[in-house]
Amino acid sequence: MIPELAPDTRDGALSRDVLEAQLARTWQTPPGLWGALTTVDHKLIGRRYIVTAFIFLVLGGALAVVMRLQLARPEARLVSPDLYNQIFTMHGSNMMFLFAVPVMEAFAVYLVPLMLGTRNIAFPRLNAFSYWIYLAGGILLWVAFVLQMGPDVGWFAYVPLSGPQFGAGKRADIWAQMITFTEIAALAVAVSLVVTVFKHRAPGMSLDRIPLFVWAMLVTSFLIILAMPAIMVASTTLILDRLVGTHFFNPAAGGDVLLWQHLFWFFGHPEVYIIFLPAVGMVSSILPTFARRPVFGYLALVLAFIATGILSFGLWVHHMFTTGLPRLAESFFTASSTAIAIPAGVQIFCWLATLWDGRPIFKPPLLFIIAFIVTFVIGGLTGVMVASVPFDTQVHDTYFVVAHFHYVLVGGAVFPLLAATTYWYPKITGRMMSDRLGRWSFWLIFVGFNLTFFPMHLLGLQGMPRRVYTYPPEMGWGGMNLFVSASSAILVAGFVVFAVDAIRSAWRGPVAGDNPWDAATLEWATSSPPPSYNFARIPVVIDANPLWRERESLPVACGLRVDRRELIVSSVAEATPEAREASPGNSIWPLLAAVTTSILLIGSIFTPWAVVWGAFPVAATLIGWFWPKGDPEDEA
Repeated sequence: MIPELAPDTRDGALSRDVLEAQLARTWQTPPGLWGALTTVDHKLIGRRYIVTAFIFLVLGGALAVVMRLQLARPEARLVSPDLYNQIFTMHGSNMMFLFAVPVMEAFAVYLVPLMLGTRNIAFPRLNAFSYWIYLAGGILLWVAFVLQMGPDVGWFAYVPLSGPQFGAGKRADIWAQMITFTEIAALAVAVSLVVTVFKHRAPGMSLDRIPLFVWAMLVTSFLIILAMPAIMVASTTLILDRLVGTHFFNPAAGGDVLLWQHLFWFFGHPEVYIIFLPAVGMVSSILPTFARRPVFGYLALVLAFIATGILSFGLWVHHMFTTGLPRLAESFFTASSTAIAIPAGVQIFCWLATLWDGRPIFKPPLLFIIAFIVTFVIGGLTGVMVASVPFDTQVHDTYFVVAHFHYVLVGGAVFPLLAATTYWYPKITGRMMSDRLGRWSFWLIFVGFNLTFFPMHLLGLQGMPRRVYTYPPEMGWGGMNLFVSASSAILVAGFVVFAVDAIRSAWRGPVAGDNPWDAATLEWATSSPPPSYNFARIPVVIDANPLWRERESLPVACGLRVDRRELIVSSVAEATPEAREASPGNSIWPLLAAVTTSILLIGSIFTPWAVVWGAFPVAATLIGWFWPKGDPEDEA
């Protein structure tokens, strides 16, 4: 049980107004620039993550437009071959490392503590540090591109193309260090989320009452912890080959070129599910609200999340079917690549059953979810096709593969993300987005996406290779490419409408109220936007859909002090309160640690000695971060 406190500090002894005023003083972020730099409020950091990730989406989308303009006609000269190589590398790296994974973690940083009924995320200073490191990595990549030092080796950076023999200059080094920045940030958030889910749930929120989005983020966090060290090892060994003179990937000195692909794709395919699992968690949490009934197959969905996470580590070689690996190994990875369609199918049938047995309300969030189901099924079917060695051998490195992974990633992640943005927008901003503009953006994006990417399957079957900056007219690809490029204008128009709606609604949208969708999960039990302390009194959960079970008011737990930041520590399985824990306050040290770490990593691109000398300021900031202050509230 929560230890007893003196009556004058027990929240249950205070009136609601007095309680909220005292909590606001305890949990507040200082105003102005200092508060912005020192805050550890998960909601403020989550909002920054979301906005920054969407800015990178816009930048990556702009690069995609340039590529489509270049490919609209044969032998076009809009950009040079060198610039095109930078653009397609920047587009892929930006979308995968600076948008897709961070934006999913961003929503989790904002929503998971609210969904769990706690007042902050675990390790809040580590969470703040992760944002600053992520921002530094994004700035590094884009400043390099502006300075004509943008990476030009693809988002996968295959050796020997990215090695010292062929990758002259600092372009590949910048790519490798950008990986380090983003993976440090992702790992920091993953650790914070795992601890938050296991130890900071509201009393009574047992494992079978956790919201499905939280389950999805828990599995995703374990994928990040297990998969991302592989790409960090790969990028570090690449830099050592390039800057120190090691030979990890040099066959002449005993290295192995294929070692890079094994390390990269051991991360790279779980990366797809690191993006996909949060998206299906969003769908599973949003769909019941608009179906007006609890989700069908809660346990089946949770098991499907876990099965997908486990199976994702047995697929990476299907990216390497043309590298000459033993046929027996290829048959194993064909089987596992096909098997992962089973949990995906379970999820789809659960969602369809939820809609079938519900009373659907076709608001924009549900429309985007329906678009997701349609496009992801198409992407999944083509995924089963390329899992077959004979077929993959024919379409490998053609536009068929480009079409496939855009159907999987845009259909499997961006459509749910647009649904999530529309759905949780009133919780984050306190205002509603426009229903009319939401429908316009849905139809433009859905139609534009399919007209843009479905014909790429045909281009691939006609033999058009990926990553070419132009093509001769006699190949016969000009007409289809012109149609694809023209269709992409519809897709861009849909995103423009969505962005205008989001920006306009922040100031002029209707006031939302606490729970405008009549949803069932705990984030809707507090005001919109939530106060700094999230919940004046911690709720007690007695059902998987607490706001539908308790229509009038939730049971609440007392016992936390109001004069310092405290969180409930609960048991893993049953969420039984076990202790109170001080939550660290605002601090400048995470920012300073991020700055010194960034200097070390960027400096190492130019000299290995930066690692040695840069370690001293990093150590100094970490000492300041962890230096005991006497009051447990101030300790990290």
